[in-house]
Amino acid sequence: MKVTAIISDKLISEVKKYAKGKNLTESLTIALKEWLAAKRIKELNSMVRESPVEFNENFTAEKIREINRQ
Repeated sequence: MKVTAIISDKLISEVKKYAKGKNLTESLTIALKEWLAAKRIKELNSMVRESPVEFNENFTAEKIREINRQ
């Protein structure tokens, strides 16, 4: 998809510096993917905070190892 955007030269320079893409398009793609990954992790952390993972009362590492070996 082609996009026209007005972005400051300073911001573009920083993105190119840290993303280390072969060109501007690759650098922007890398930066956007990393930004999305960070947002997804933040969202997942919020979900876990609201509803934490809980182990069953009878949970043991040994039982899980037995299941995994089957």
